[in-house]
Amino acid sequence: YLYCNGLMDHLCPCGPTGSLVPNKMRFNGTFDAVMKISQNEGVKSLWSGLSPTLVLALPTTVLYFVAYEQIRVRLKDMHIKYLNIEDLDSYQLPMAIPLIAGCTARCFAVTIVNPLELIRTKMQSEKMSYSEVGIAFKKMVNQYGVRGLFKGLFPTIMRDAPFSSIYWTSYETYKRLNDITQPSVLQSFIGGGLSGCIAAFITCPFDVIKTHQQIEFGEKFIYSANGNGKKKKMTGTFKTMGNIMRTGGISGFFSGLTPRLVKVVLACAVMISTYEFGKKFFH
Repeated sequence: YLYCNGLMDHLCPCGPTGSLVPNKMRFNGTFDAVMKISQNEGVKSLWSGLSPTLVLALPTTVLYFVAYEQIRVRLKDMHIKYLNIEDLDSYQLPMAIPLIAGCTARCFAVTIVNPLELIRTKMQSEKMSYSEVGIAFKKMVNQYGVRGLFKGLFPTIMRDAPFSSIYWTSYETYKRLNDITQPSVLQSFIGGGLSGCIAAFITCPFDVIKTHQQIEFGEKFIYSANGNGKKKKMTGTFKTMGNIMRTGGISGFFSGLTPRLVKVVLACAVMISTYEFGKKFFH
């Protein structure tokens, strides 16, 4: 369930005000970005930050799927008991259950792993080594306290909770419309891709806001050259939204939409087909 990679971070070279940082490359679309990054930084740079992304993906995925499955099953059992249904073959899962389960599970997983995602974003955007991250991490805690580790949590939840709700609701709707109870790998792959496309498009603005805030945090603290120990004021979520609107208009909230769709659709298709196969295999 990977939201960011090297390319996506290159595509959002945003400064504290939401404007483009002068010393960054400017791109005219996804293909142009791939070509310029490859030419200037090498093809390997497209996979920059892969190791911290994989490290982040493991606890996030475990927490997310375990929480979702447990919440969904318990809500389903409560609903069946409440309606006093004896013929389970005639039971249809209401859309509110995957919506609530997906939202709750994602909020739980995101809150737990948010500090790791903050560090991973910094490693990708500035190619920091693990030793540099450790030093920056200590300075960040000393200056901002534990709360600093959760910078960007609110916009992340704004993005991930609706994404998860829309995704699982869309996927369950896909199964119901096609009268699928035990989906095959191919059916899961198609349904997961379609559901991911819908959810990624709707929640793209929240992803842009989150990325702006986390990059701003990095520029104001982790990568500041002066290191004078002064606490720097961070831009709030709603002010960040205003900055994006002023500099890019409505289209600014959909920056990087194409690579996001390509990445999320494929990731969601692989994720759900693996998930369904795993459920069958271990049943």
